[in-house]
Amino acid sequence: MAKKRQAIKRKKRSRGWPTTLIVLGVVGVVMGAAFSIQGVMKYYYLRDAMRQEKITLDFIPGAPKGEIVDSAKEALMAGDTIQQHRRTIAPTYGDLVGGKKYDPTNLRHLTYAQALNLEQYLYLAFMGFGVTQIVIFIGVFMIIMGIAIGGTGITLYKS
Repeated sequence: MAKKRQAIKRKKRSRGWPTTLIVLGVVGVVMGAAFSIQGVMKYYYLRDAMRQEKITLDFIPGAPKGEIVDSAKEALMAGDTIQQHRRTIAPTYGDLVGGKKYDPTNLRHLTYAQALNLEQYLYLAFMGFGVTQIVIFIGVFMIIMGIAIGGTGITLYKS
């Protein structure tokens, strides 16, 4: 009788670890789904926001005419091109102002500043697209790991 009770206690105790793995697996799947969904939502938000700006690749030789910048590749290409154009105005901001203050009434200063703003917008978009991809991949990885950990827990629970 005592041996039977000990065997039952051992079996109950041995289910604690598999149960923990199952719970961790479920948490991993739920968190992974949340990461993936957020990544996809932010990707589409960023893409749609860029489409509303209607920045095209028309100023880049050889690029398709009328193509709206709405992807990481296009944002990087446009940002690099604007950077090259901006540097024809002045190689650096310091060279532009020459130790003086920025003068918004100076057309050269204003053009440089606007190019810098657009360039940074495009580079930030490039980085944003990259971050959304990373978040989506992390989410998928978490789902896979959650399934693996939860599956291990189920297997141990049944044995």
